Amino acid sequence: MSEIKSIEQVIAEEGKFVCTTSGISMQPLFADRRDTVIILPQNGRLKKYDVPLYRRGADYVLHRVVKVLPDSYVICGDNCENYEYNITDSDIIGVLSAFYRKDKYLTVENWCYRLYSVYIVKSFPVRMFLRKSRRVLARIYRKIFPKK
Repeated sequence: MSEIKSIEQVIAEEGKFVCTTSGISMQPLFADRRDTVIILPQNGRLKKYDVPLYRRGADYVLHRVVKVLPDSYVICGDNCENYEYNITDSDIIGVLSAFYRKDKYLTVENWCYRLYSVYIVKSFPVRMFLRKSRRVLARIYRKIFPKK
């Protein structure tokens, strides 16, 4: 019977980790249990727009770097509303290098993916304003027109 290995062990032994994504924090890029990611070991400091896999408590998280600080990173999922601060190199297990979206293989060097990455980070303030405005308007609508 084989023992269960951690992601860190798989990356150390195999040189990469391949898995299906789970969760909605990186939508619309990755759909829950549909897309497959390929994670390679971290090679030096990360850059803005990189997507590291890191550990938050007992959970593994795959989110995007939105700002590089001298000794840490500011990270946020594409579908998240809050930044995560103080993520250090020691927290990072690996970095997204390629993925299968539906059945299409893309690398992080693909120009469409790079354009998407810049868009998703730069549009964060506008997207959050629109998302919160929609919630407020829905709340007002429900007060004016309550369900019967």
